[in-house]
Amino acid sequence: MPIDYVLRRVGFFFLILWLAATLNFFIPRLSSQNPVRERMIEQAVLGGYVHAGMDQMVEEYERRFGLDQPLYIQYFRYMGDLLQGDFNYSIANFPRTVREMLAEALPWTIGLLVTTTVLSFILGTLLGAFMGWPRAPVFLQYVLPPLLALHALPYYLFGMVLMYVFAFKAGWFPIFGAYTAGTIPTPSLEFVLDVVRHATLPALSIILVAVGGWALTMRAMVVTIQGEDFITFADAKGLKGKTIFLRYAIRNTMLPQATAFALALGQIVAGGVLVEVVFGYPGIGTVLFAAIRQADWFLIQGAVFTVIVAIGLATLILDLVYPKLDPRITYRRA
Repeated sequence: MPIDYVLRRVGFFFLILWLAATLNFFIPRLSSQNPVRERMIEQAVLGGYVHAGMDQMVEEYERRFGLDQPLYIQYFRYMGDLLQGDFNYSIANFPRTVREMLAEALPWTIGLLVTTTVLSFILGTLLGAFMGWPRAPVFLQYVLPPLLALHALPYYLFGMVLMYVFAFKAGWFPIFGAYTAGTIPTPSLEFVLDVVRHATLPALSIILVAVGGWALTMRAMVVTIQGEDFITFADAKGLKGKTIFLRYAIRNTMLPQATAFALALGQIVAGGVLVEVVFGYPGIGTVLFAAIRQADWFLIQGAVFTVIVAIGLATLILDLVYPKLDPRITYRRA
Protein backbone atom coordinates (compact mmCIF):
# COMPACT_ATOMS: atom_id res chain seq x y z
CA MET A 1 0.00 0.00 0.00
CA PRO A 2 1.47 3.41 -0.97
CA ILE A 3 2.72 5.37 2.03
CA ASP A 4 1.19 8.59 0.68
CA TYR A 5 -2.25 6.97 0.74
CA VAL A 6 -1.76 5.84 4.35
CA LEU A 7 -0.67 9.32 5.39
CA ARG A 8 -3.63 10.85 3.57
CA ARG A 9 -6.09 8.52 5.29
CA VAL A 10 -4.54 9.19 8.71
CA GLY A 11 -4.72 12.92 7.98
CA PHE A 12 -8.42 12.60 7.10
CA PHE A 13 -8.94 10.67 10.33
CA PHE A 14 -7.50 13.48 12.45
CA LEU A 15 -9.43 16.07 10.43
CA ILE A 16 -12.68 14.22 11.14
CA LEU A 17 -11.77 14.00 14.83
CA TRP A 18 -11.16 17.75 14.95
CA LEU A 19 -14.46 18.56 13.22
CA ALA A 20 -16.36 16.13 15.44
CA ALA A 21 -14.67 17.48 18.57
CA THR A 22 -15.59 21.04 17.53
CA LEU A 23 -19.24 20.11 17.03
CA ASN A 24 -19.09 18.20 20.29
CA PHE A 25 -18.02 21.41 22.03
CA PHE A 26 -20.54 23.82 20.51
CA ILE A 27 -23.74 21.73 20.32
CA PRO A 28 -24.30 21.40 24.11
CA ARG A 29 -23.75 25.15 24.43
CA LEU A 30 -26.58 25.89 21.98
CA SER A 31 -28.95 25.01 24.78
CA SER A 32 -30.18 27.82 26.99
CA GLN A 33 -29.58 25.68 30.08
CA ASN A 34 -26.94 26.62 32.60
CA PRO A 35 -25.66 23.21 33.81
CA VAL A 36 -24.21 24.56 37.05
CA ARG A 37 -27.38 26.46 37.99
CA GLU A 38 -29.56 23.48 37.09
CA ARG A 39 -27.49 21.24 39.33
CA MET A 40 -27.54 23.69 42.22
CA ILE A 41 -31.32 24.09 41.98
CA GLU A 42 -31.72 20.31 41.91
CA GLN A 43 -29.63 19.94 45.05
CA ALA A 44 -31.54 22.74 46.74
CA VAL A 45 -34.90 21.13 45.95
CA LEU A 46 -33.69 17.79 47.30
CA GLY A 47 -32.57 19.55 50.47
CA GLY A 48 -35.95 21.23 50.88
CA TYR A 49 -34.75 24.82 50.73
CA VAL A 50 -33.05 27.32 48.43
CA HIS A 51 -29.73 28.81 49.43
CA ALA A 52 -29.68 32.58 49.85
CA GLY A 53 -26.30 32.80 48.12
CA MET A 54 -27.27 30.70 45.10
CA ASP A 55 -25.97 33.21 42.55
CA GLN A 56 -22.62 33.49 44.31
CA MET A 57 -22.29 29.70 44.46
CA VAL A 58 -23.11 29.39 40.75
CA GLU A 59 -20.49 32.00 39.90
CA GLU A 60 -17.87 30.21 41.99
CA TYR A 61 -18.55 26.83 40.37
CA GLU A 62 -18.59 28.39 36.89
CA ARG A 63 -15.18 29.86 37.64
CA ARG A 64 -13.98 26.45 38.86
CA PHE A 65 -15.18 24.73 35.66
CA GLY A 66 -13.94 27.54 33.41
CA LEU A 67 -17.47 28.40 32.23
CA ASP A 68 -17.02 32.07 33.11
CA GLN A 69 -14.42 32.48 30.37
CA PRO A 70 -15.21 33.73 26.83
CA LEU A 71 -16.32 30.98 24.48
CA TYR A 72 -13.13 30.99 22.39
CA ILE A 73 -10.98 30.56 25.51
CA GLN A 74 -13.19 27.65 26.62
CA TYR A 75 -12.76 26.13 23.16
CA PHE A 76 -8.97 26.32 23.13
CA ARG A 77 -8.81 24.99 26.67
CA TYR A 78 -11.16 22.16 25.67
CA MET A 79 -8.99 21.22 22.66
CA GLY A 80 -5.84 21.33 24.79
CA ASP A 81 -7.44 19.05 27.37
CA LEU A 82 -8.54 16.63 24.62
CA LEU A 83 -4.96 16.26 23.44
CA GLN A 84 -4.08 15.12 26.97
CA GLY A 85 -7.10 12.83 27.27
CA ASP A 86 -8.60 15.10 29.93
CA PHE A 87 -12.33 15.93 29.77
CA ASN A 88 -12.45 18.06 32.93
CA TYR A 89 -14.60 17.34 35.97
CA SER A 90 -18.14 16.04 35.81
CA ILE A 91 -20.50 18.89 36.67
CA ALA A 92 -23.16 16.61 38.15
CA ASN A 93 -20.71 14.31 39.96
CA PHE A 94 -18.04 16.77 41.14
CA PRO A 95 -15.27 16.15 42.23
CA ARG A 96 -15.17 13.03 40.05
CA THR A 97 -13.52 13.48 36.68
CA VAL A 98 -15.07 12.48 33.36
CA ARG A 99 -12.07 10.27 32.60
CA GLU A 100 -12.61 8.30 35.81
CA MET A 101 -16.29 7.74 35.06
CA LEU A 102 -15.64 6.66 31.47
CA ALA A 103 -12.83 4.34 32.57
CA GLU A 104 -15.25 2.60 34.94
CA ALA A 105 -18.05 2.30 32.38
CA LEU A 106 -16.08 1.40 29.25
CA PRO A 107 -15.06 -2.17 30.26
CA TRP A 108 -18.70 -3.10 30.93
CA THR A 109 -19.82 -1.79 27.56
CA ILE A 110 -16.96 -3.44 25.67
CA GLY A 111 -17.41 -6.75 27.51
CA LEU A 112 -21.13 -6.90 26.75
CA LEU A 113 -21.19 -5.53 23.22
CA VAL A 114 -18.01 -7.12 21.81
CA THR A 115 -19.35 -10.52 22.87
CA THR A 116 -22.84 -9.92 21.49
CA THR A 117 -21.58 -8.36 18.24
CA VAL A 118 -19.17 -11.21 17.51
CA LEU A 119 -21.70 -13.92 18.38
CA SER A 120 -24.52 -12.34 16.36
CA PHE A 121 -22.17 -11.85 13.39
CA ILE A 122 -20.99 -15.48 13.40
CA LEU A 123 -24.46 -16.96 13.92
CA GLY A 124 -26.16 -14.64 11.44
CA THR A 125 -23.51 -15.08 8.75
CA LEU A 126 -23.57 -18.88 8.99
CA LEU A 127 -27.36 -19.07 9.06
CA GLY A 128 -27.67 -16.66 6.14
CA ALA A 129 -25.10 -18.57 4.09
CA PHE A 130 -26.89 -21.87 4.67
CA MET A 131 -30.30 -20.39 3.94
CA GLY A 132 -29.09 -18.99 0.63
CA TRP A 133 -27.38 -22.20 -0.49
CA PRO A 134 -29.66 -24.51 -2.52
CA ARG A 135 -28.17 -27.67 -1.00
CA ALA A 136 -28.83 -26.59 2.59
CA PRO A 137 -31.22 -28.55 4.87
CA VAL A 138 -34.89 -27.85 4.19
CA PHE A 139 -35.78 -26.95 7.79
CA LEU A 140 -33.70 -23.75 7.54
CA GLN A 141 -36.39 -22.13 5.39
CA TYR A 142 -38.55 -21.95 8.52
CA VAL A 143 -35.83 -20.08 10.44
CA LEU A 144 -35.85 -16.91 8.34
CA PRO A 145 -39.37 -15.56 9.15
CA PRO A 146 -38.88 -15.43 12.96
CA LEU A 147 -35.42 -13.92 12.48
CA LEU A 148 -36.84 -11.17 10.28
CA ALA A 149 -39.64 -10.54 12.79
CA LEU A 150 -37.11 -10.14 15.62
CA HIS A 151 -34.88 -7.94 13.47
CA ALA A 152 -37.75 -5.48 13.04
CA LEU A 153 -37.84 -4.87 16.81
CA PRO A 154 -35.61 -2.30 18.52
CA TYR A 155 -33.06 -3.76 20.95
CA TYR A 156 -34.52 -1.99 23.96
CA LEU A 157 -38.12 -2.98 23.19
CA PHE A 158 -37.23 -6.65 22.85
CA GLY A 159 -35.17 -6.28 26.02
CA MET A 160 -38.28 -5.12 27.88
CA VAL A 161 -40.15 -8.20 26.63
CA LEU A 162 -37.37 -10.50 27.82
CA MET A 163 -37.27 -8.70 31.16
CA TYR A 164 -41.01 -9.08 31.67
CA VAL A 165 -41.06 -12.79 30.76
CA PHE A 166 -37.83 -14.09 32.29
CA ALA A 167 -37.22 -11.63 35.13
CA PHE A 168 -40.61 -10.41 36.39
CA LYS A 169 -42.72 -13.49 35.61
CA ALA A 170 -40.30 -16.42 35.73
CA GLY A 171 -37.76 -14.84 38.08
CA TRP A 172 -34.88 -16.67 36.40
CA PHE A 173 -32.69 -13.63 35.87
CA PRO A 174 -32.04 -10.35 37.72
CA ILE A 175 -33.57 -7.18 36.29
CA PHE A 176 -30.99 -4.57 37.19
CA GLY A 177 -27.25 -3.94 37.30
CA ALA A 178 -24.15 -5.82 36.22
CA TYR A 179 -23.80 -7.80 39.45
CA THR A 180 -25.66 -8.26 42.73
CA ALA A 181 -25.89 -5.07 44.77
CA GLY A 182 -23.44 -5.03 47.67
CA THR A 183 -21.08 -7.53 46.03
CA ILE A 184 -17.42 -6.59 46.00
CA PRO A 185 -15.91 -7.30 42.55
CA THR A 186 -13.26 -10.01 42.87
CA PRO A 187 -11.56 -12.32 40.34
CA SER A 188 -13.52 -15.34 41.58
CA LEU A 189 -15.70 -17.87 39.77
CA GLU A 190 -18.71 -16.89 41.88
CA PHE A 191 -18.44 -13.24 40.85
CA VAL A 192 -17.91 -14.14 37.17
CA LEU A 193 -21.04 -16.33 37.18
CA ASP A 194 -22.98 -13.50 38.82
CA VAL A 195 -21.84 -11.08 36.08
CA VAL A 196 -22.78 -13.59 33.35
CA ARG A 197 -26.21 -14.07 34.90
CA HIS A 198 -26.86 -10.32 34.96
CA ALA A 199 -25.60 -9.92 31.38
CA THR A 200 -27.68 -12.76 29.91
CA LEU A 201 -30.87 -10.82 29.18
CA PRO A 202 -29.15 -7.71 27.76
CA ALA A 203 -26.98 -9.96 25.60
CA LEU A 204 -29.93 -12.00 24.34
CA SER A 205 -31.87 -8.86 23.45
CA ILE A 206 -29.01 -7.71 21.23
CA ILE A 207 -28.05 -11.09 19.74
CA LEU A 208 -31.55 -12.27 18.81
CA VAL A 209 -32.38 -8.95 17.16
CA ALA A 210 -29.05 -8.58 15.31
CA VAL A 211 -28.81 -12.15 13.99
CA GLY A 212 -31.69 -11.54 11.57
CA GLY A 213 -29.94 -8.60 9.91
CA TRP A 214 -26.66 -10.47 9.43
CA ALA A 215 -28.52 -13.53 8.11
CA LEU A 216 -30.61 -11.53 5.66
CA THR A 217 -27.66 -9.73 4.05
CA MET A 218 -25.55 -12.90 3.87
CA ARG A 219 -28.40 -14.89 2.35
CA ALA A 220 -28.93 -12.23 -0.33
CA MET A 221 -25.24 -12.25 -1.28
CA VAL A 222 -25.03 -16.05 -1.44
CA VAL A 223 -28.12 -16.17 -3.66
CA THR A 224 -26.60 -13.48 -5.91
CA ILE A 225 -23.36 -15.37 -6.65
CA GLN A 226 -24.98 -18.73 -7.43
CA GLY A 227 -25.07 -17.98 -11.15
CA GLU A 228 -21.52 -16.62 -11.32
CA ASP A 229 -18.99 -18.25 -13.64
CA PHE A 230 -16.61 -19.31 -10.88
CA ILE A 231 -19.39 -21.23 -9.11
CA THR A 232 -20.41 -22.94 -12.36
CA PHE A 233 -16.78 -23.76 -13.17
CA ALA A 234 -16.15 -25.21 -9.70
CA ASP A 235 -19.27 -27.35 -10.02
CA ALA A 236 -18.20 -28.53 -13.50
CA LYS A 237 -14.80 -29.57 -12.11
CA GLY A 238 -16.61 -32.00 -9.86
CA LEU A 239 -15.66 -30.33 -6.57
CA LYS A 240 -17.60 -31.38 -3.51
CA GLY A 241 -20.51 -29.20 -2.46
CA LYS A 242 -18.82 -28.47 0.87
CA THR A 243 -15.70 -27.20 -0.91
CA ILE A 244 -17.71 -25.00 -3.28
CA PHE A 245 -19.72 -23.62 -0.39
CA LEU A 246 -16.77 -22.79 1.88
CA ARG A 247 -14.00 -21.85 -0.57
CA TYR A 248 -16.00 -20.24 -3.35
CA ALA A 249 -19.38 -19.05 -2.05
CA ILE A 250 -18.59 -17.82 1.47
CA ARG A 251 -15.12 -16.53 0.62
CA ASN A 252 -16.46 -14.32 -2.18
CA THR A 253 -19.36 -12.93 -0.14
CA MET A 254 -17.49 -12.06 3.05
CA LEU A 255 -16.15 -8.67 1.97
CA PRO A 256 -19.43 -6.73 2.43
CA GLN A 257 -20.03 -8.63 5.68
CA ALA A 258 -16.55 -7.77 6.90
CA THR A 259 -17.20 -4.11 6.11
CA ALA A 260 -20.43 -4.10 8.09
CA PHE A 261 -18.78 -6.03 10.92
CA ALA A 262 -15.93 -3.53 11.21
CA LEU A 263 -18.39 -0.63 11.35
CA ALA A 264 -20.47 -2.50 13.93
CA LEU A 265 -17.35 -2.95 16.08
CA GLY A 266 -16.70 0.77 15.79
CA GLN A 267 -20.20 1.52 17.02
CA ILE A 268 -19.93 -0.86 19.98
CA VAL A 269 -19.40 1.97 22.43
CA ALA A 270 -22.74 3.56 21.47
CA GLY A 271 -24.66 0.58 20.13
CA GLY A 272 -26.29 -0.50 23.37
CA VAL A 273 -27.17 2.85 24.90
CA LEU A 274 -30.88 2.15 25.43
CA VAL A 275 -30.31 -1.51 26.27
CA GLU A 276 -27.98 -0.48 29.07
CA VAL A 277 -30.51 2.07 30.29
CA VAL A 278 -33.35 -0.49 30.30
CA PHE A 279 -31.34 -3.03 32.29
CA GLY A 280 -29.48 -0.50 34.44
CA TYR A 281 -26.18 -1.79 33.06
CA PRO A 282 -23.26 0.44 34.19
CA GLY A 283 -21.82 1.08 30.74
CA ILE A 284 -21.22 4.10 28.52
CA GLY A 285 -24.90 4.18 27.52
CA THR A 286 -26.10 4.61 31.10
CA VAL A 287 -23.45 7.27 31.76
CA LEU A 288 -24.40 9.19 28.61
CA PHE A 289 -28.12 8.98 29.39
CA ALA A 290 -27.58 10.35 32.90
CA ALA A 291 -25.30 13.09 31.57
CA ILE A 292 -27.95 14.25 29.07
CA ARG A 293 -30.63 14.33 31.76
CA GLN A 294 -28.39 16.37 34.06
CA ALA A 295 -27.04 18.67 31.31
CA ASP A 296 -23.53 17.58 32.29
CA TRP A 297 -21.66 19.16 29.37
CA PHE A 298 -18.24 17.74 30.11
CA LEU A 299 -19.50 14.19 30.61
CA ILE A 300 -21.55 14.39 27.39
CA GLN A 301 -18.49 15.64 25.51
CA GLY A 302 -16.31 12.84 26.89
CA ALA A 303 -18.79 10.06 26.11
CA VAL A 304 -19.60 11.32 22.62
CA PHE A 305 -15.94 11.89 21.76
CA THR A 306 -15.14 8.32 22.87
CA VAL A 307 -17.80 7.06 20.46
CA ILE A 308 -16.42 9.23 17.64
CA VAL A 309 -12.87 7.94 18.15
CA ALA A 310 -14.06 4.31 18.19
CA ILE A 311 -16.02 4.66 14.94
CA GLY A 312 -13.23 6.65 13.26
CA LEU A 313 -10.57 4.10 14.21
CA ALA A 314 -12.71 1.20 12.98
CA THR A 315 -13.25 2.93 9.64
CA LEU A 316 -9.55 3.77 9.28
CA ILE A 317 -8.41 0.23 10.08
CA LEU A 318 -11.00 -1.23 7.70
CA ASP A 319 -9.83 1.04 4.90
CA LEU A 320 -6.20 0.05 5.43
CA VAL A 321 -6.82 -3.72 5.58
CA TYR A 322 -9.19 -3.87 2.61
CA PRO A 323 -6.43 -4.97 0.18
CA LYS A 324 -5.65 -7.86 2.54
CA LEU A 325 -9.28 -8.98 2.54
CA ASP A 326 -9.61 -8.78 -1.24
CA PRO A 327 -6.46 -8.76 -3.43
CA ARG A 328 -8.50 -7.26 -6.28
CA ILE A 329 -8.64 -3.99 -4.36
CA THR A 330 -5.61 -1.77 -4.78
CA TYR A 331 -4.87 1.84 -3.89
CA ARG A 332 -2.00 2.21 -6.32
CA ARG A 333 -2.45 4.70 -9.12
CA ALA A 334 -2.70 3.22 -12.59
